[in-house]
Amino acid sequence: MNNQRPISSDDEHRVLQFRPRTPPFKAAQPGSGTVQPLRVAPERLDLSRYEQPRAAPDNFRQRMLANIAALAFTIALTAIGIWLAVSIADLRRTQDCVLMGRRDCVKITTPHI
Repeated sequence: MNNQRPISSDDEHRVLQFRPRTPPFKAAQPGSGTVQPLRVAPERLDLSRYEQPRAAPDNFRQRMLANIAALAFTIALTAIGIWLAVSIADLRRTQDCVLMGRRDCVKITTPHI
């Protein structure tokens, strides 16, 4: 058997040295007389630094009306979507019936006497 290995040059493979962003913490040596400061945990990041004072107080009534209008719009959109899906399914059933060659595909509604 003939084993062929690709020829690789040293330029293809390069090891990069990892350099930490902060200098390593040096442990205190016994008898050195120096005290190393404790690492203090950074303060928690929250959104309080982005808060700005409001020029006018919130209008609760306007906000609730907007929420109610958005809810009504969402309900209407959902109802229209359901109606559309049902009507498309009914049209598909009717079309399948006609394409099969049947003649009694249309629903005939009669009033109750």
